[in-house]
Amino acid sequence: MTRRIKWMARRRAGALMPVFSLPGAYGIGTLGRSAYEFIDFICEAGLSYWQVLPLGPAGKGYSPYSSPSSFAGNPLFIDWELAGQRFGGDIVPAKPASLPGRIDYASLSRQSDCVLRRAFARMDNDAAASVRHFAESRAWLADYALYEAIRADDTRQWHEWPEPLKRRDPSALSLARDRLRSQIDYHAFAQWLFFEQWSAVKAYANERGVAIVGDTPIYAALNSADVWADPGQFQLDDDLSPTEISGCPPDFFNADGQLWENPLYRWDVMERDGYDWWTRRLGAAAEMFDVTRIDHFRGFEAYYAIPSGASTARGGRWRPGPGYPFFERIKKALSDPEVIAEDLGDITPGVRKLLKRTGYPGMKVLQFAFDPDADSDYLPHKYERNCAVYTGTHDNDTSKGWYDGISAKERRFFRLYTNMGRLASPSWSMIRAAWSSAANTAIAPMQDFLELGGDCRVNVPGVADGNWGWRVREGLLTYGLAKKIRAITELYGR
Repeated sequence: MTRRIKWMARRRAGALMPVFSLPGAYGIGTLGRSAYEFIDFICEAGLSYWQVLPLGPAGKGYSPYSSPSSFAGNPLFIDWELAGQRFGGDIVPAKPASLPGRIDYASLSRQSDCVLRRAFARMDNDAAASVRHFAESRAWLADYALYEAIRADDTRQWHEWPEPLKRRDPSALSLARDRLRSQIDYHAFAQWLFFEQWSAVKAYANERGVAIVGDTPIYAALNSADVWADPGQFQLDDDLSPTEISGCPPDFFNADGQLWENPLYRWDVMERDGYDWWTRRLGAAAEMFDVTRIDHFRGFEAYYAIPSGASTARGGRWRPGPGYPFFERIKKALSDPEVIAEDLGDITPGVRKLLKRTGYPGMKVLQFAFDPDADSDYLPHKYERNCAVYTGTHDNDTSKGWYDGISAKERRFFRLYTNMGRLASPSWSMIRAAWSSAANTAIAPMQDFLELGGDCRVNVPGVADGNWGWRVREGLLTYGLAKKIRAITELYGR
């Protein structure tokens, strides 16, 4: 029996780089040459982790955190060149789908669908058998493929579909399967191709000593196959609309709080069936990733519930989450998977107690540390080993952008704390602070290694448009940069 590596138990470092941000010719990062070259770069840099964002199909605003499926892969990440090698090179368009440096999702989606449908049309008997075997081993796929097929036929949200389909009447589902069989088979084919390519990328990384850190959002999107296929797991009324929705309360950053608008879970129902839905979800994540970052960990201790239809999050209330029994079940069912707990936000003694009991490493974000008037827990000298320090996350500005935007008083404190010289880079001063800390895990977004400014950030929370589009330009991931990263990684024993 192969001994399982415990990645988080040792002192390591890594890079946060969304798949969509990889360079390449066809408008978006893919699971082809650029992914393999990035793994080679990580190895050359002496890093142990490649952290990605959620790999599911993008949802509202092209966000990977609002996906139509908690289990499926994003077909936009399928590499066209690899698909062309298998199904004929003439399926690949000659022109890129967008300009270098940004992603034109609308154009890319049309071109990607065209490429994949050409490949699907050329599927031979061996490929068809592989798709059937894949579908039989993925219990979620039948509902997801049917959901996508119906959604292409009726573009409204599923709770606006005709009542029989909305409520999953068996006769209506059977008629839909017969009528949309080719479309269902196409979506199953696309998922097979995605997971075949992703499995090869992950195997290549693991063979070279690189672990993949994935990301699992806490909530499912309302307009998703997850909620449509299993509405009893969610807080919905008789019309299958949410009774309350997710979000976070008002804070220093947002006086009205945030409306995320996901339906909330019926934790009582989930407890009665042994948290089966979550076990399947985190089990799928454990197959895809070596380590899983669970988003919004504090929601398992208590979650913020906002009345459906509210215009702000001000009227929400905290309600108890499932607590430790949930994680006890997950640990037992999945042989204690490796997890990073995103314990950011309104952290109470109860959340800290839950985190300690699980044994999971929490997160420290350095951009939150340097308020000279506060005694911040994010300052590196306060860290214990069992935590993961980030210079910033996908929701933060780049380190350079952050430094450019803070007050003179904060800058002075940052420079003093990090011993940053007059001509030194704020990005690399931040990286040095993370790498030199006691934390077992240290991760920086790729933009910080590249010393990029705020125009290269991935996401601005609360802003609906213009996110999830940054891509690294060709030629920036050089041997010289890898050598520089390796030097600081080796210096601090990572």
